[in-house]
Parts: sequence; C-alpha cells; structure tokens
Amino acid sequence: MYNKPILVVMLTCDDRTVSNAYEIFDKCKDTKAEYWGFKEKPLPLDEMKKLYEYMRSCGKKTALEVVEYTEDECLEGAKMAIECGVDLLMGTVFFDSVNELCKKHGLKYCPFVGELSERPTIMEGSVEKMIADANEYLSKGAYGIDLLGYRYTGDAYKLIEKFVSSVNAPVCVAGSINSYERLDEIKKISPKAFTIGSAFFNNCFGNEFDSQIDTVCSYMEQ
Repeated sequence: MYNKPILVVMLTCDDRTVSNAYEIFDKCKDTKAEYWGFKEKPLPLDEMKKLYEYMRSCGKKTALEVVEYTEDECLEGAKMAIECGVDLLMGTVFFDSVNELCKKHGLKYCPFVGELSERPTIMEGSVEKMIADANEYLSKGAYGIDLLGYRYTGDAYKLIEKFVSSVNAPVCVAGSINSYERLDEIKKISPKAFTIGSAFFNNCFGNEFDSQIDTVCSYMEQ
C-alpha cells in the first residue's frame, strides 16, 4: 500500500529563511500543505515567533530546521524551537544535551545523520554508519531522522532507499528536491515526509509559489 509522503513547505532558500516569509505564508495559507517550517537564520526571534503563531492559528503543523554543527549552536537552536512552540525540531548534529532538552519539553526531535559541512549543507559518510547512528539516536528517544539525501556526495537514491527501508521511524528527506524525477523517487521510496524550499523559489514546479505547492501535493496523491 502506498503511504503518501507528507510535504513540509520550507520558507527558505539556500538554507536561509527568506525575509518575506510571513507574506508568502499569508498568500499560501489556504493551499493543501499542512506542514510548514523554516530555518533558524536570519529572521529575528520575535518575527519567527509571530510567524509560527500565525501558522498555528491557521491549523498548520510547524517545524524549525536548524543547520548548525557545534553543540552550543545546536542547543541554541533547540531553545529557539522550544520558545517558538514548534511541533518538530529538525536538523542539528545529534547531541545528548539537545536530545534531553527536547525530551524535557516534549519536542519531537529529528536530527541529521552523516558527516556535514557548509551551508547549504554537503553530506558525506557511509550509508551503514548513518543507519547505525540513526538507530542509536532513536534508541535514546529521538522521534525521527532528518535525512539530507540529495545533498549526499555519493549515490543519493541508493542512500535514501536503503536508509528508509532500514530505519523504523519517521524519516524526512530534506533538501534539493527540485524535479518531478526526484518526486517520483520519493513516491517510490515513500519516506514519512520530504521538504521543499528553494525549488519553490526557483519555480521548479510552476510560476507561482501557492500553485506550486498544490501541484506537488496533487502529484504526490496520484
């Protein structure tokens, strides 16, 4: 049976939140997308909180994706997520301190796996190590995994396919889903969720942000 992967719309381009995120969401709030999010940079915290509050008032589920790699920065990102009241903390390198903070506040935590660098992120490492790390994080109480599949320097499709089939928890494939070919791969592998951000800003699925969202949602239902 086909389990339709959930689209998480990210109001980000090149791993940074766009300055007019509030206006874009306002225009798109009546689209089919239920899950929305953005990154920890560069919007001021008060603007982040205002936007998340608006999203929740529209009945949306919310996520903050933190693209940081040191423990201190990842902890700061988790504290932001808690203060903003989001449903999901996506990203960060896994640290026990971040995991414990999320558990303390009932925040669903979906950390990255792999060897990460740069921004936008580049991911390296062995598939076997990523799977082993994911299962360790889940055993410690993480909710799921944020997999930067198409940012992988190796064979992205094989990575995503093996990872999703080997990890018994929600997996969100995030980053660089920018074509119908990749949507078809996501449909075939059927992870729990996937994100699209930059591709909407680059008009990869049409000419208007809101119509692209509905186009992708409808396509995934086919």
